[in-house]
Amino acid sequence: MLRGEDGGGLDTAEDKARTEGEGKESLEKTKIGEEGMPEEMKEEPRERAIRQPKQTQETQKERLFTPTEGRSFRGDITQKGYEKKRSKLIGAYFPQTPGTDPSMDRRTPVTPSSRYHRRRSSGSRDERYRSDVHTEAVQAALAKHKERKMAVPMPSKRRSLVVQTSMDAYTPPDTSSGSEGEGQGDEDEGRDDEEEEGGGGGGTSSSQEGSISMEHWISRAIHGTSSTTTTASSSSSSTRSGGSGAAGGRLADVLAQQVHISTQHHLRHHHHHHRHKTENYSAPPDVTGYTNNTDGIQVERTPAAGTGTGTPRPSPRYGNAELMETGDGVPVSSRVSAKIQQLVNTLKRPKRPPLREFFVDDFEELLDVQQPDPNLPKAEGAQMVALRGEQLGVVTNWPPSLEAALQRWGTISPKAPCLSTMDTNGKPLYVLTYGKLWSRSVKVAFNLLYKLGTKQEPLVRPGDRVALVFPNNDPAAFMTAFYGCLLAEVVPVPIEVPLSRKDAGSQQIGFLLGSCGVTVALTSDVCHKGLPKSPTGEIPQFRGWPKVLWFVAESKHLSKPPRDWFPHIKDANQDTAYIEYKTCKDGSVLGVAVTRVSMLTHCQALTQTCSYSEAETVVNVLDFKKDVGLWHAVQTSVMNMMHVISIPYALMKVNPLSWIQKVCQYKAKVACVKSRDMHWALVAHRDQRDINLSSLRMLLLADGSNPWSISSCDAFLNVFQTKGLKPEVICPCASSPEALTVAIRRPLEDGSSPPGRGVLSMQGLSHGVIRIDSEEKLSVLTLQDVGSVMPGATMCAVKPEGVPQLCKTDEIGELCVCTVATGTSYYGLAGMTKNTFEVFPVSTSGSPITEFPFTRTGLLGFIGPAGLIFVAGKMDGLMVVGGRRHNADDIVATALAVEPMKFVYRGRIAVFSITVLHDERIVVVAEQRPDSTEEDSFQWMSRVLQAIDGIHQVGVYCLALVPSNTLPKTPLGGIHLSETKQLFLEGALHPCNVLMCPHTCVTNLPKPRQKQPEIGPASVMVGNLVSGKRIAQASGRDLGQIEDNDQARKFLFLSEVLQWRAQTTPEHVLFTLLNSRGTVSSSLTCMQLHKRAEKIAALLAERGHLQDGDHVALVYPPGIDLIVAFYGCLYAGCVPITVRPPHPQNISTTLPTVKMIVEVSRSVCVMTTQLICKLLRSKEASAAVDVRTWPPVLDTDDLPKKKPPLLHKPSNPDTLAYLDFSVSTTGMLAGVQMSHTATSAFCRSIKLQGELYPSREVAICLDPYCGLGFVLWCLCSVYSGHRSILIPPSELELNPSLWLWSISQQKVRDTFCSYSVMELCTKGLGLQTDALKSRGLDLSRVRTCVVVAEERPRIALTQSFSKLFKDLGLHPRAVSTSFGCRVNLAVCLQGTSGPDPTTVFVDMRALRHDRVRLVERGSPHSLPLMESGKILPGVRIIIANPETKGPMGESHLGEIWVHSGHNSSGYFTVYGDETLQSDHFSSRLSFGDTQTIWARTGYLGFLRRTELTDASGERHDALYVVGALEEAMELRGMRYHPIDIETSVIRTHKSITECAVFTWTNLLVVVVELDGSEQEALDLVPLVTNVVLEEHYLIVGVVVVVDIGVIPINSRGEKQRMHLRDGFLADQLDPIYVAYNM
Repeated sequence: MLRGEDGGGLDTAEDKARTEGEGKESLEKTKIGEEGMPEEMKEEPRERAIRQPKQTQETQKERLFTPTEGRSFRGDITQKGYEKKRSKLIGAYFPQTPGTDPSMDRRTPVTPSSRYHRRRSSGSRDERYRSDVHTEAVQAALAKHKERKMAVPMPSKRRSLVVQTSMDAYTPPDTSSGSEGEGQGDEDEGRDDEEEEGGGGGGTSSSQEGSISMEHWISRAIHGTSSTTTTASSSSSSTRSGGSGAAGGRLADVLAQQVHISTQHHLRHHHHHHRHKTENYSAPPDVTGYTNNTDGIQVERTPAAGTGTGTPRPSPRYGNAELMETGDGVPVSSRVSAKIQQLVNTLKRPKRPPLREFFVDDFEELLDVQQPDPNLPKAEGAQMVALRGEQLGVVTNWPPSLEAALQRWGTISPKAPCLSTMDTNGKPLYVLTYGKLWSRSVKVAFNLLYKLGTKQEPLVRPGDRVALVFPNNDPAAFMTAFYGCLLAEVVPVPIEVPLSRKDAGSQQIGFLLGSCGVTVALTSDVCHKGLPKSPTGEIPQFRGWPKVLWFVAESKHLSKPPRDWFPHIKDANQDTAYIEYKTCKDGSVLGVAVTRVSMLTHCQALTQTCSYSEAETVVNVLDFKKDVGLWHAVQTSVMNMMHVISIPYALMKVNPLSWIQKVCQYKAKVACVKSRDMHWALVAHRDQRDINLSSLRMLLLADGSNPWSISSCDAFLNVFQTKGLKPEVICPCASSPEALTVAIRRPLEDGSSPPGRGVLSMQGLSHGVIRIDSEEKLSVLTLQDVGSVMPGATMCAVKPEGVPQLCKTDEIGELCVCTVATGTSYYGLAGMTKNTFEVFPVSTSGSPITEFPFTRTGLLGFIGPAGLIFVAGKMDGLMVVGGRRHNADDIVATALAVEPMKFVYRGRIAVFSITVLHDERIVVVAEQRPDSTEEDSFQWMSRVLQAIDGIHQVGVYCLALVPSNTLPKTPLGGIHLSETKQLFLEGALHPCNVLMCPHTCVTNLPKPRQKQPEIGPASVMVGNLVSGKRIAQASGRDLGQIEDNDQARKFLFLSEVLQWRAQTTPEHVLFTLLNSRGTVSSSLTCMQLHKRAEKIAALLAERGHLQDGDHVALVYPPGIDLIVAFYGCLYAGCVPITVRPPHPQNISTTLPTVKMIVEVSRSVCVMTTQLICKLLRSKEASAAVDVRTWPPVLDTDDLPKKKPPLLHKPSNPDTLAYLDFSVSTTGMLAGVQMSHTATSAFCRSIKLQGELYPSREVAICLDPYCGLGFVLWCLCSVYSGHRSILIPPSELELNPSLWLWSISQQKVRDTFCSYSVMELCTKGLGLQTDALKSRGLDLSRVRTCVVVAEERPRIALTQSFSKLFKDLGLHPRAVSTSFGCRVNLAVCLQGTSGPDPTTVFVDMRALRHDRVRLVERGSPHSLPLMESGKILPGVRIIIANPETKGPMGESHLGEIWVHSGHNSSGYFTVYGDETLQSDHFSSRLSFGDTQTIWARTGYLGFLRRTELTDASGERHDALYVVGALEEAMELRGMRYHPIDIETSVIRTHKSITECAVFTWTNLLVVVVELDGSEQEALDLVPLVTNVVLEEHYLIVGVVVVVDIGVIPINSRGEKQRMHLRDGFLADQLDPIYVAYNM
């Protein structure tokens, strides 16, 4: 490379271009100034300001003077402005001083190590992926986004949560580990081998590598382009316009020109770049970063009025602050409704081509498959040719095996140094000579074979596997043990030192040890002492590990071998030499077995490539237990009798320059490092005089395969070239556990061609093709070559998935090598071995290219011009989203470049993908600094989304922030990727901030449906068939046909039945009321009821002066008084309305409902008990309602003694008997009128269905205020004469077993309850069944247990109830449900005779399209539906189309219409809305039987004729209720029932106890109750979003996490979703967390 090109000053032409470009942004100028500045003048606040060019002035001031980062800032605006000007003027003339990141300078001159410490303690950002070009690119992308003003609603969070996370985060990093490179340092420095540890670098923070922090002034000249905005939208690959193909002529030529880079190229690049940057984009992307301004598709946009930018300014209050300011200072009310409006506005913008608007009418709802766009870049080159390396020249004196080499050096030159280790001060600690290594290894070999176990039963035999557990600071002990094993022909398995019993990933390491059959672990003395011990002093068994014997392999603990014993040294053969562990993307750990001959050949190839010679000195910073460190510093070094200087990580932390100092001190020829070691050296370097690197002939860069390592190389060279570092010395290498060394750039002799680099378009890479970046495209990846193929090897690239077909020359593929020097298998896994180590690449014709197997390297790349190899990423980090490939490392790099405030704690970011709805979705998890505020994090998150969208054109599905130091760590301190992913999916990550963007990422939803016209009047109707199907109609038994000796039938009115019973059976007990202890608190005989009712009638006449037909509100607790008052009203000729009394603890919300019912029912008087009377007049009551407007209140506790003169007898049975008021689940109050005729018919119907006679006893645990509950509580006993045992459900809160005990003790056969009662028993008694059984609870006599409900049967609850109490004798067939609604209070009720209720499974997807499709149990998307009991006698049902009112065929979903003698006769309202009245109570079919008058229930359901026969011998028709029409949600043209979504959500995490969903402005809002710590609240957001997408194809708009009990539930146990919605919009829920999904 030419000195001028990548050296000191900036090119002046470029400089001019930069400073003169018209319309420059301040961003650009300041950067220039900064480049030319001496570092003393740089200080952090300036960088801060530069990075946020468009912020308003106040905000900048605020930021400058508030020590948000926990550091003190200096300087004021004027000083800053002056410096900026000055540096701009004189920048060009300044000598370029090699320096450090401005943010790290602290003005006080300090020694490197303390400065380093100081910097580190501030937790500044990780540098592995730092490339300034990339940082600029990101800033440019963000600047574009800024132009669109848009407010993203900030999530609201309960204060306790906000405080907690910051406190929590202050826990100091855990440094207590035994392994040296533990993660206390800045860049998790503890990593030793990041990618492998971190779950394959899948963007783990692990891939430290790239310490890429070289400053702006470097890399400008070096990397072709310097800014990266893009005009394309995320992931909608289909709209990208092609044309980014070979920019000039054949691709290969272009690549060649690019790689041999030239100065004109730079200039050209920069002119273009600046022209581009100042262009004004007509339609910048919105804040969520997801619009299309591509050439392909025109999208209309409606600008959102009055909203601010996406980065809310710190506002004084948080959470429910009255005003939320957005970045422009536009006040936006923080009320939920306003935030939702913001969200809606943001989402209104079309993100990508709108989904095609038609529904394909087949049941496999096809997910929208993205059609390949013909314009996308495709590979155009010829098929590649496999590339051969040079011959592996066998030198005559190469040893026949490594052990032979060790024996040779150990005997010929025993004094030659083999390994020098350093202590933490950098002083030599110990020198291991070849003589000592030989003798000690022999000793270890002897002890392994003869001193473990007994003579007859040795514990270890040749060929057995043993674990090597050595810390990072003891290479000598490791080396001795490693060669001891080789000499004993035992197979070493080096692993990390376990730090605690439950390390992240220890289970998988344990699995590896178990599958390798390891029983012995070799370790050093110090390490053995440091292992965790149990109280008895034994080493515990680590999680998932087999039982191992710990064997300290140190000389002083070993026996001397006899004089005549020597290990048997063979030539290298096909036996396994050692096993290196490798962590896969999913966290599983595999062992790569390397044979002796592979190991030897590999050492020979390395010796030849690196031109190693005897007695050379090598400085090694890498982990010597695996990978490059093991190959060079343990194996090849011994083969060539080299001297290794081993630098432990502990020393690197204290003194990052230590390795450079050792190179100088020992005049080392070779150094093995990672890019972050170069980076640290740069950070710590302060013009030390004594550094001279001219002795280095090779600086081996172990992570050269990480594309982001290039910046470190360039920057390092830039600074140290003046210290004698020759440019050709830097040798990146690419390696993988399977293929060992894949390629190394050779140390060049002078005058040969410079190394190559390519500036590739990320857009092209995402489509798997190599495109030299054309200047308009700003997202680029700059690659450096990693040299050529290894000696003796052949290499090719094959397609990453599917058949291993050779790639084209301009296509990215997985590199494969064919050579002796690779691993041979995954130990013990034959199938996986075949896929990786026995690959036969095929040409386009399908024939294999050689008969020799290739090994997959796991690296993605291509072979460039001149046989140079380029690696663009790892297979493990690959994420395929919408058909495009993205590399996790690249996304980490982009996220880390977004740092307005140094936000990410030590650069700890993990990126991985999860599969949701048949595509991968990107998840970014980052640790945030302890001192970051909510606003900081939200701002950072929105910027990261924009940056990733701008640069990679891919949406991030979920961005989660966790407190610092909380992500699981690998043994060396990096992030344990697979464990993090696992925690995320299990909902155990406990983030402190979450931002989900499903609206932007999920583009493959099924197409919205358009309604199909249903059968209309024009369709053929023949007899009882509609379109060839039987009409869906059914009826219960005909009341007229039934002959029974029903005495009550002869009376028209219930009041007469009561009088008749009082005369004929005066002492017969009708009602018994139980208290919470299960004892009878009161009872009523027929006579007592009659007498007390008379007194009430007298009271009404005397005190109330009521007339015939006046309405009276009965406000009583559940009990006997209510029944007495009801019949008293009938006796007086008044119309009773039962009303639930207000709840004393909750007057403010319950009293208004009471008042409303009293008003709407036009009650002229209220009857109640003395207690409630007081309550109605209390202070609390007057605060809730206007007490003065109550009608007269009569308390019935002391009744007059006298009888009424005359009992009232109604003139006409069709007059009103009572009013039934109920609040529906949608929050509507509806009163229906029940005539005397209907009431009697109702009671008769129930009597027949339940076979109720005076000798029967029925237990009732229901609320007696409306519907069937009221009828059973008050009316049925009087009509049928049976005894009702009344159990108020409220008593169960004190004694959950009350209901079941009563049934058992009273030997009841029939009982009725509500879902809330059943749930209370299931939850409250679930663990007590054994205790109850031992106390004699027996349910075996129960023949019917009916749940009274107005909804779809809750099959999960009834089944778990049946299962739970089966042990107590409950017959599973006994449990059933009833169904009623406003127009008919009981349509179905499971009687005593007749077939058992049946269950069918329907396809939930078909149901959304209003179709019924029966499926097998357990099939995907199946939903169980249970029949709602038998149709009552006298009831006829038909299923009609709710829109056209035509009859439906059988098994078709439609509205249930009912015709019956006990239909209610209409709504009772003040307003008298006639149209609604006639529509609901007197509808006629539009064709077919148009005469019958039907009532519409408002519920969807279907009828199905079963194989069963009912009592009359007919085939039984089962009615299945699906859900209420008014509750159903119309979303994307489909009909969803809330309960289905809620069921999915409740299943998704153990802490979700209850869930309710509703829609608001077309957004789906999901409210979940959290049973757990508030820290789990944010875990639920991604899980809820995932499950609703997966199972319902819907995107959740808002997720609200609330406390238990917030979702309102009515007396029937139904959720009041509309109340909940109103409470949410009015900010009354006090939610723990509200997440607005973007």
